[in-house]
Order: sequence, then C-alpha cells, then structure tokens
Amino acid sequence: MQHHHRTATSISAADSRTYTISELAREFGVTPRALRFYEDKDMLHPARDGMMRLYSNRDRARLTIIVRLKRLGLPLADIREILDLYALNDGKRAQTRMMLEKFRKQARELEVQRQDIETALTELYKGIEWLEDLVSNNGASEETKRQAAAYEQVARKQLDEV
Repeated sequence: MQHHHRTATSISAADSRTYTISELAREFGVTPRALRFYEDKDMLHPARDGMMRLYSNRDRARLTIIVRLKRLGLPLADIREILDLYALNDGKRAQTRMMLEKFRKQARELEVQRQDIETALTELYKGIEWLEDLVSNNGASEETKRQAAAYEQVARKQLDEV
C-alpha cells in the first residue's frame, strides 16, 4: 500500500481548483439560475474567464453552507449574515453565537408551523371523512348538510385568521 504525502504544491493545487457553474449545480442539486442568484446577492464570487464563471473552493464551501442552511429554512438574509461572519477571523465565535440564535429562532418558527400543519391535517381528515360518507351514501342527508354548513363556517373563520 502506497502512502502519498501532501506537499505544499498539492495543497495549493487543491485550493486553486475551479468549478464550472454546471459542475457545482449538478453536485449540489441546484439550478445554474440559483447560483447566479446567489452571485447577485453577493454570496458567491466566481472569477470570470470570458463569459464563463469559475468557482473557487471557497465558493464551493460557501455553497455548502448556503444549501444546508436553506434546507433548514433560514431566510437568505440570515444565511448571508452567517457567511459574512465566516470572513471574520475571530475563531468563529461570532458566527457560532449568531448561528445558535438563528437556529433557535428557526426552530421556534418551525414548531409554530408544525402546530398549524397538525391543525390543518385534523380539519382535512374530518373533511375527508365527511366526503367519504357523502360518496358512500349517494347524496347528502339533512344532517350531513347541516354538518357541512357548520364545517364550512369553521373553515372560513380559520382562513380569515391566517
């Protein structure tokens, strides 16, 4: 078994590797349009070779962060703030504190969304049950019509609150 020791030249060669827009888009499962959008938002900084964008390892690392934080549902403005902190060289303390704060906030927001989804699912399942009953009984009885009107009233009230 051969062991290869990384020399300074192989490390700098690895650091200087560039990626095309289609390579990064394919690797991260995003569209080239998304990469151009992140560039417009000053989150990625590809070099240019004529019309071609060349992304550095730094851009690739930043894209890793963008994609992960987007998956967590963080807004782009928050992601950009976190990326900006990566540029500071304070042992990552500032970015760690900020990420903790933003993660806690996002978790709270997702918990609220989860409650909203649970409520919506409960109402949908009631509606499905009612509709299945309607289908199997070939038309609505007076009781079913009364329930439907009450259900519609509740649903409209909830929609108005949203």
